[in-house]
Amino acid sequence: MSQTKKQITVIGAGVIGLTTAVHLQEKDEYQVTIVAEIWQSDHPTAHYTSHWAGGHHRTADGEDKRQRAMDERTYQVFRLMSEPGHAAEKCFIRTPQYEHYFEELGHPPGVENMPDFRYMEKSELLPGAVVGISFTAISFDAPLYLDYLQKCFLDAGGKLVHGSVQHIKQVVEGGSAVFEGRLPEPPVAVVVCAGLGARTLGGVEDKTVTPVRGQTVILHAPWVRFGATRRKIEDEMISYVIPRPGGNIVVGGTMSADDWCVCVLDVLWAMTRNRYPAPREKTKTAILAKALALWPEIAPPHARKDRVPTIADLYPIIVEEGVGLRPQRDDGIRIEAELVEANGVKAPVIFHYGHGSSGFESSWGSTYMAVDLMEEVMGTN
Repeated sequence: MSQTKKQITVIGAGVIGLTTAVHLQEKDEYQVTIVAEIWQSDHPTAHYTSHWAGGHHRTADGEDKRQRAMDERTYQVFRLMSEPGHAAEKCFIRTPQYEHYFEELGHPPGVENMPDFRYMEKSELLPGAVVGISFTAISFDAPLYLDYLQKCFLDAGGKLVHGSVQHIKQVVEGGSAVFEGRLPEPPVAVVVCAGLGARTLGGVEDKTVTPVRGQTVILHAPWVRFGATRRKIEDEMISYVIPRPGGNIVVGGTMSADDWCVCVLDVLWAMTRNRYPAPREKTKTAILAKALALWPEIAPPHARKDRVPTIADLYPIIVEEGVGLRPQRDDGIRIEAELVEANGVKAPVIFHYGHGSSGFESSWGSTYMAVDLMEEVMGTN
């Protein structure tokens, strides 16, 4: 049956590649193959950024109308997925979100459309905050959700292939077959969801894509049933707490632009764990100390009973440290098409990357746009 379907190859298996592939494969007219160096089911690495996402969805964030449209559409999908009885329900949790702003500008436009939105009372604000808002956010467990997407893709008949693509022409000419030791099988279209790899991938080489280094700490703290963020424009570190289903919380985090590196001690740490770049110990300490000062509730109840908790109380409940390089693009998310020729074989290539820190939040919205563009170029829409 797959021979009668149109062959599509997706490059990249992060949240954008998986979401795109799921949407295409479930259309039932396509046979989709993902070619990627790293999958979600592989050993965690900083080179697979999606694994390390927080994350939560706070839709309609900012002035960019296209971005807001993507976010809003994704929010509707996440809201449906988080409903009781949905197959993805266990990946999500709905909790109160509290955001404290330290500038007169306050919160970005559009956030007031979130469920249960209200302005916080002055007595609820962190010291120095100018304004605060509260609403109900949808939080998710990134690794669990990625597992769900990968399973959906495979259950629908999709195919995963390990492969290191040097140039998009390799895929245009031969599809995934060239990475499987088979005769070339040109696809009818290629979708590039390479994330940070778009910077070096031949045929793309988009130097406007740069890494924004994000480091977080995951704690097992099932008593924390809220999300909170301290937002201050000049701070490189944005303090936040994001709950996950299952009792873990993500404590963060950093937003370090064009930061690829680590110190020597961190390199030694990374070598023993097959990871580079690695979390920085000093940054971890700073993240935990700042979050604990803002929200002492993250410490175990026994540590707060008769005294002020310290950072030492958090170390026994550390589950994991994470660092990922978000693929930020100067002009925002790229959704464009180009006809590419390789040794007489032509195919439309759809570029779908550059999501920065909004990969999950805009994933479904940008996927719908990218697939619509692909079908328009192919003349099937």
